[in-house]
Amino acid sequence: MIGEKTRTGGLFALTALLLAAVNLRLAVTSIGPVLTEIRDGLGMSATVAGLLTSVPVVCFAVIGLFAPRLAARFGAARVILGGLLLLTVGLLVRPYGGNAFLFLLFSAVAMAGIALVNVLLPSIVKDRFPDRVGTVTGLYSVALNIGATTAAAATVPITGAFGDDWRLGLVCWSLAAVLALPPWLLLARDHRPAAGPSPTDPAPVRVSRHPVAWALAVYFGMQSTSAYVIIGWLPEIYRDAGLSASTAGILFATTSLLGVPLSFLLSAYAGRLRSQSGIALTLGVFGLAGWSGLWAAPAAAPWLWATLLGVANAAFPLVLTMIALRGRTPATVVKLSAFAQSVGYLIAIPSPILVGALHDWSGGWRLPLGFMVALTIPQMIAGALAGRNRQI
Repeated sequence: MIGEKTRTGGLFALTALLLAAVNLRLAVTSIGPVLTEIRDGLGMSATVAGLLTSVPVVCFAVIGLFAPRLAARFGAARVILGGLLLLTVGLLVRPYGGNAFLFLLFSAVAMAGIALVNVLLPSIVKDRFPDRVGTVTGLYSVALNIGATTAAAATVPITGAFGDDWRLGLVCWSLAAVLALPPWLLLARDHRPAAGPSPTDPAPVRVSRHPVAWALAVYFGMQSTSAYVIIGWLPEIYRDAGLSASTAGILFATTSLLGVPLSFLLSAYAGRLRSQSGIALTLGVFGLAGWSGLWAAPAAAPWLWATLLGVANAAFPLVLTMIALRGRTPATVVKLSAFAQSVGYLIAIPSPILVGALHDWSGGWRLPLGFMVALTIPQMIAGALAGRNRQI
C-alpha cells in the first residue's frame, strides 16, 4: 500500500512538472509570429519591439536570483505556484492593456513568473526523483520544447480562426497556464520542508565560491547565446543566402524539433553517467561544425547545418541535468540553479545584439558567424569542467 501511494505521488508530481514545463517558453515564442500585428495594433515603435525581445532574458537573469530566498521561506512548490499565477495574469492581461507600455509591463510579469519556475524545477526533480534525475529532466525538457514549438507554429492559425484578432490569438495561451495551476495548488499544500539549508549541512552553502558553479554558469550562458542567436538570426541568414522565406522557416523549425527527442534521450543517458564532460565536448563539436558550415557556405548544405545546430542545442537539457546532479541536496540545487541561470542569462544578453551589430558593420554574415564559431570554444571548455564528477 505504501509503495502504491509512493508511485501515485510520483506520477502526480511528474504530471505537475510536465504541465509547468509546457509553459516555460510559449509566452516567448507566441509573440514573434504576430509581432507585426502587435506593433500595428498598439502603435509600438521598433525600439519598444526591440525591448520586448530582451525582456525574457533580463527577467530570467534578475528575477531568478530571488528564487532561492523565496523557496527557503515558503517552499519550492508554493513559489512555483506563485510563478504560474504571475504567468497566468501576464498572459491574460497583456493583449488587452491598450498600449505598448502595458503590453511590455505585463509581458515582464509573465516572464518573472517563468523565471521563478525555471530556477526551481530542477530542485523539485532532485527532491522528488533523486534516482531518476536525468530521465525526469529529459521529460520536462521535452515538454518545454513541445510548448515552445506549438506556440510558434499555432499562434498564426489560431489568430486566423478568431478573425485575425491577434489579441485572442495570444490570450488563448493563458489556458495552458491555468491547466498547470491545480496540481501545483495541491503540491503547495503538502507540508514538505522548505528548500532551505539541510540539517546535515555543516554551514550554509555559498555556491558562488565553487568553481563548478561558475563552470555551469558559463556553460549555461554560452549555450543560451547560441540558442538566442539561432532564434533571432538563423532564418535571415538563410534568406540572405538565397533561400525562400518558407524554406528558411522550415530549417529554423528543424533546429527546434530536434530538441524534442534529443532532450529526453540525452538527459536520460547523461543522468546515468558519473561525468558528462564527454557529452558536452561532443555537442560542442556539432556546434563548431554547424556554425563553420554556415560561415563557409550557408546555401551549400542548409539542412546539414540546421541539423548540426539542432543537435548542438541539446546543450540546454544537458546543463539542466548537470545542475541537478552537481548539487548534493535539493536546497543546494535551488541555489546552484539560480546562480547558473541568472549569471548565464546575463552572459547571453549582449551576444544576439552584437551579432546584429557585426552584420550591420560588415555588411554580411561571415564576421558574426566567425564570432559564433569562436564562442563555441569557451562553451566546450566550460562544459568539460562542469561535467566532471563533483558535487557542492
